Amino acid sequence: MKTDIRFFNEVARIVNGALRLDVDKVRNYTAFLADKLESAGEQSAAERLRKLLAETDHQLRPAEVRFSKALPVDSESRFPLVEHVNLRGLQEPPINLLQSQWDVVNEFLSVAKSYGSFDTNDLSGALSFLMYGPPGTGKSRLARHIAEELGLDLYVARLDGLISSYLGSTAKNIRALFDFASKTPCVLFLDEFDAIAKIRSDGHELGELKRVVNSFLQNLDTLGRQSIVIAATNHETLLDAAVWRRFTYRVALKLPSREQRTQMWKDFIAPISFSERDLVVLADLSDGFSGSDIRETCARLKRRQLTSGKALHLSEAFMVLQNLSISGENDRCFASTLTNKEPAEIVHLLRERDQRLYSLAMLAELLGLSKATAHRLAKKEGENNGE
Repeated sequence: MKTDIRFFNEVARIVNGALRLDVDKVRNYTAFLADKLESAGEQSAAERLRKLLAETDHQLRPAEVRFSKALPVDSESRFPLVEHVNLRGLQEPPINLLQSQWDVVNEFLSVAKSYGSFDTNDLSGALSFLMYGPPGTGKSRLARHIAEELGLDLYVARLDGLISSYLGSTAKNIRALFDFASKTPCVLFLDEFDAIAKIRSDGHELGELKRVVNSFLQNLDTLGRQSIVIAATNHETLLDAAVWRRFTYRVALKLPSREQRTQMWKDFIAPISFSERDLVVLADLSDGFSGSDIRETCARLKRRQLTSGKALHLSEAFMVLQNLSISGENDRCFASTLTNKEPAEIVHLLRERDQRLYSLAMLAELLGLSKATAHRLAKKEGENNGE
């Protein structure tokens, strides 16, 4: 008879916890196994496990029961070091990645689903995944997607919060974080990963701080293969070779291409309706925006239409896009080069950029002008430039 290995990973982790006399790990993975059994239609087996857990609750002292469910906290302030992200019922737009990026993500997911059951010495330590790129390119969204696909809880650790003014406390925080990850069925997401890597790369920092970073790397190395760690950074150049070696799966999330921006406008702007041509224009104007920037622009347009009670015109979208492009770090957006310029100059810049895309009819709609006025401005600007 063929052995059912669907639940082998969880059983192995429960046995591992029992052999190490780690009650928390045994209890957490037993509860996780009960949920998986129930999802697979094994209701009776799930109920038996939950009954065992309930009986054990009465045998343990109340403090021990509470500890098994508690989040790790800062040793000084007692603030939690991780935040649980509730993925249930979370409605998010699709992730827009290149096929080469999806290939890496899907390979990671495939390995993660069976990693704990591989019987080989070549695979040791936690399964790790590193995402890097500019802010707003979807790193947190991708971490949530991975946790959802694996059916695991997602816990976010903001590493700048781990660093205490007391050096010894920082090391304790790191140890507590990885102890939690080792005994909890979860994806541990290390956001702002460079908060520690930056310290290690700075030659002016104290030796004690560098030893804290070394402690962090050692803790990562000692995690068992049952653990899944995802890290994200906006400053990958601050990560040294020792850090890169610990993340065998890596994806660079760059600012989206025009094709990707067009798809993002389609995903984010609904239920507002724009034509395909309008969406291509908006995608071109938002060149330099991240996916998060485009989503925020669409949210503002929706609020504008909701409060006005009128259909939204392309000229209004253009105005909002320019307004958002000059705030914060968004001055890289192409629309920012058109801010506070006269209509004639805007016409010239757009025609110079792409004459087919920015036809006279499109310019008239974009600027809220008549076609005759757009034609006159284009002709006038051409004459001024000797065309």
